[in-house]
Amino acid sequence: MRKQSLHTWTLLAPWLITLAVFWLYPLAYALLLSLSDYKTLTNEMTFVGLDNFRRAFQDKDFWNALSNTALFTFGTVPITTALAIGLALAVRKSSPRFASFFRASFFLPSVTSLVVIALVFTNLYARDGYVNAICAMIGAPYPADGWLLSPSTALPAIMMMDVWISAGYYMVLFLAGMEAIPKDLYEAADLLGASAWQQFSRITLPLLRPTLIFVVVINSIKSFQVFVEVYVMTKGGPLGATSTLVYEVYHQAFEQSDSMGYASAIAYLIFLILMAVSLLQLRFLKGRT
Repeated sequence: MRKQSLHTWTLLAPWLITLAVFWLYPLAYALLLSLSDYKTLTNEMTFVGLDNFRRAFQDKDFWNALSNTALFTFGTVPITTALAIGLALAVRKSSPRFASFFRASFFLPSVTSLVVIALVFTNLYARDGYVNAICAMIGAPYPADGWLLSPSTALPAIMMMDVWISAGYYMVLFLAGMEAIPKDLYEAADLLGASAWQQFSRITLPLLRPTLIFVVVINSIKSFQVFVEVYVMTKGGPLGATSTLVYEVYHQAFEQSDSMGYASAIAYLIFLILMAVSLLQLRFLKGRT
């Protein structure tokens, strides 16, 4: 019994060490920093209690970042989810000869470097970019200085890019969920004369609920942590229109002098907000099953 236990702990040791070094220790140290006034240059740490958290609730930049992050999350998650389900249905109904091609094509943006995609879309959204050129051709209104230089269009432009990137990844998850649904149910529905919409609403969607819950929760967490797109494309501008919570953490930690403690406090607030949102989503979606 002891040999078996020793063997088990030996196999678990690499994972436990990695967890302790790269997750538990940074988490605990960040908590310590959030309760302290940490001087980066002198490595001095002064305990200040909850002052950093109080500062966050009184900081206009924090509330602006929270508002932008919430808008980004609640604006992209429903659209991405609906688009992913639609793409999954379309690929599933397509010819087997082209299904693999469509699946790979839609999935490709999600495995491409986010920095590369952000740089490409920065050029597309520029004053003389293709987006403005297409809008001019069809007579649609567009910001003359470019989509990323206008406070009213910068965040929606990044949101549209995120939907384009993410939809293919979640499409694959929905495809896997649809493949697990017994085909006998659809055959019985056909015999009963059920329409395509009735089959989707009465069979596909209810049995796809576990996958839907997973996609909504995971996508919400990912969207709430948006950073790379903002950092590469706008640096939080113009006029703070695209500043998000994670970007605010980066800004306070590395661009402001001696604000590491405050940045750690914001990071912990993000953690608590994400936990609350995820639990609410799980409770709401499971309650509707």
